[in-house]
Amino acid sequence: MSTLRLQKRLAATVMKCGKNKIWLDPNETSMISNANSRQNIRKLVKDGLIIRKPVAVHSRARVRKNTIARRKGRHTGRGKRKGTANARMPEKVLWIRRMRVLRRLLRKYREAKKIDKHMYHTLYLKVKGNGFKNKRILMEHIHKQKAKLSRAKMFSDQASARRLKNKEVRRRREERIALKKKEMLSALAKED
Repeated sequence: MSTLRLQKRLAATVMKCGKNKIWLDPNETSMISNANSRQNIRKLVKDGLIIRKPVAVHSRARVRKNTIARRKGRHTGRGKRKGTANARMPEKVLWIRRMRVLRRLLRKYREAKKIDKHMYHTLYLKVKGNGFKNKRILMEHIHKQKAKLSRAKMFSDQASARRLKNKEVRRRREERIALKKKEMLSALAKED
């Protein structure tokens, strides 16, 4: 029995694949061994005595299953970690995300006229200086600031109203006194 090394090599070049992918029919070895040219090999391929094996399956099913589990938080304990915490999820990326969220909120509030441009500017700088941990804390701070400002405005309004009232009372009193003086002078003038 002859080795069919030549035929396998020729078949690989004809079918444009590796030698491991070539299947030679074991029942027709004598006929295949006679084929010593590419032309003869092409004929055998056409007849189905030489076949190109199908591509081996390289399944990703297990990988997909594992990925789903990892999304749930499995297989991510201390023993599975290779990089540092900063390499796995960079602090810079977290910082950028937080800045974008907080700045977006400030912009939205300014456009909705919930905060004026002065408050926007002070809060923007506080955000940049790591003053707020998250969105909720920034919102609470804004509400507190607005309440504080409204209270201050209310007090100033009350004070100005009180001042106006006192001024009015003083003016009326002065008018009354002036009128009394006038009456007294006119009465004295009549007596004389």
